[in-house]
Amino acid sequence: MTAPRTAAEVLRGAMPPARRFWPGAASAFLSEASAVALLAVSAWLIVRAAERPLVMYITAAVVGVRAFALSRAAFRYTERLASHDAALRQLAVTRTDLVRRLIPPAPDGLTRTARGSVLGTLVDDVDELQNLPLRVVLPLVSSAAVAAASVVFVAFVWWPAALTLLGCLVVAGALATAWGWAAGARAERSLAPLRGRLADAVLDHLGSLDVLVACGAAAASATRIADADEALRRASVRRAAAQAASTALVSLLAGAASLLAVVVSAPAVASGGLTGPAFAVVVLVPMAVFEVFAAVPLAAAAWRQVHAAARRIAEAAPAQAADATGELRPATGIAPALGDGVWLQGASVSWPGAATPSLRDLDLRVRPGERVLVVGSSGAGKTTLAHALVRFLPVGGRYTIGGICVDDLAADDVRLTVGLCEQHPMLFDEDIRQNLLFARDTATDADLEAALARVGLGPWLHERGGLDARVGERGALVSGGQAQRIALARGILRGFPVLVLDEPTAGVDADQSDALLRDLLGAVGPDQAVILISHVRVPDGLVDRVVRLDDGRLHEVDLRTTG
Repeated sequence: MTAPRTAAEVLRGAMPPARRFWPGAASAFLSEASAVALLAVSAWLIVRAAERPLVMYITAAVVGVRAFALSRAAFRYTERLASHDAALRQLAVTRTDLVRRLIPPAPDGLTRTARGSVLGTLVDDVDELQNLPLRVVLPLVSSAAVAAASVVFVAFVWWPAALTLLGCLVVAGALATAWGWAAGARAERSLAPLRGRLADAVLDHLGSLDVLVACGAAAASATRIADADEALRRASVRRAAAQAASTALVSLLAGAASLLAVVVSAPAVASGGLTGPAFAVVVLVPMAVFEVFAAVPLAAAAWRQVHAAARRIAEAAPAQAADATGELRPATGIAPALGDGVWLQGASVSWPGAATPSLRDLDLRVRPGERVLVVGSSGAGKTTLAHALVRFLPVGGRYTIGGICVDDLAADDVRLTVGLCEQHPMLFDEDIRQNLLFARDTATDADLEAALARVGLGPWLHERGGLDARVGERGALVSGGQAQRIALARGILRGFPVLVLDEPTAGVDADQSDALLRDLLGAVGPDQAVILISHVRVPDGLVDRVVRLDDGRLHEVDLRTTG
């Protein structure tokens, strides 16, 4: 198995390349420096103008005010343009990388992860990573650089005022950051889990609404959603309060810096060592500097959220893309030849995290064109066997296709030979055509109609108005039997040499199950092998042999004893 990623690796991957990041950083510095320079020049100009000098002595300052006002806005625009372009480009790379890592182990490698948590990781946590360059690195770099430059500038005007400004900046950064950690860190860490909890509650409620209403549990489920929403609201309020308090501390220290500048500079003005315009500069510049510096505690809060998101992403995604077996061989796109069939020898199968294997010492051989029925009680491991055959789960022992061990094949290549029609087929909220085309995108409408006719849906297709008819969200507009037939039509279009049918009559009325099984097995080509997994009786003559799963092991059953 591959080692998990670290949060540091996720954070490094979230940072844009330097060649894309530096234009935004330079623009941010120039924009904030222009803001400080605008206030400094304006303060000097107002006081100097009050002294009624000749216009020629203040013309340069007038031009400077206009220039800095325009440059502040212009550089702010270029900063937003360059920084967001770099961050969003890198965000697309990060999200693609996460999907690439999550797809191979799906679906069974993600069974221990809540749906809301996966959704939160893929959407909210990845979106949070864009704040690393935009709200953490960029503000810290530009604000720190502008603050340092401002201290140096004030030092040239009057060095005691520069010391007070520096001291207030250090105290403000330390106090605001410490307060944020003490008051808001816990709330910030809880936000994402609470969002996942709320998403889980909503998904469970909407996905099981019919059952909840039938059992009278809809009100309790709605209460669960309300409780999760209230907990998320409280955490959001605590975080906002902590950020507001940090901002208030910075504002108070901004005023303190100006007052201290007055205290240390007033004697120099009285003695003539400092001019009136220079006095205005050293008193008012701290206000502009602290306006820029206010981004530092906010950046610290953003860092905590970004780091927490990176940690959750690192926990959710493996360090390297790997399938359920822990390995990832590059897919060739070539289906392994079926040869003499599929063969499990001494195989054992376990679900991720399970202490004991679900299937043990399994021996099963299926030859080309053979129909094999697998029966067993609920929980015997029938679905586990289906998922092992298509490499959703790792198989211990020996599993070969046409004499080739599947350990030497990519899982995607195995699934080009062995196809699975699941108990609850996934139908997308599209028309019938689109739900079939992803099985073979080169198929014509005639091919699609022929496949549907083979599974007994020809008249139904005509009644529904053709291939443009929609099937609804997750197949809500079709019955369970029709969904199974559509799934089998996909298998026919794909042309799998081996087709695994997992409980195709689940959710189908008993009087319709025999007809459905006849249609499903009759639609399969004579050279295709079929492994039918079912807990119901199968009409005579549809299968060649029967095996029973009992206590994780397979046993041959005499066909004459079934029924």
